[in-house]
Amino acid sequence: MNFPTVNVIHDQALVETFVEGIGKNIFILTPSYPFVFIGKLVDVIEDQAVVDVKVTSISELENRQWFIHIHSIEVFYIQQKGMPRIPELKTNF
Repeated sequence: MNFPTVNVIHDQALVETFVEGIGKNIFILTPSYPFVFIGKLVDVIEDQAVVDVKVTSISELENRQWFIHIHSIEVFYIQQKGMPRIPELKTNF
């Protein structure tokens, strides 16, 4: 019998978590540039999260969709009903 490895189970569960979060706000930190993404999770294609990015560390990269490899994400938070909200960050005072 061939059983899936722990890494395979982990990877599948991670992708499933993102699939369940489609349509919700998301906060993502990555180890590489541009590091921070805040927006709405609009789709998951294989192991890529499609995020409609509203805020990132570089304003020129905002207001467009980004394809982010799920396995390269260091930290993420998908906003859930009844849980803390992701704050709206504004650069204009």
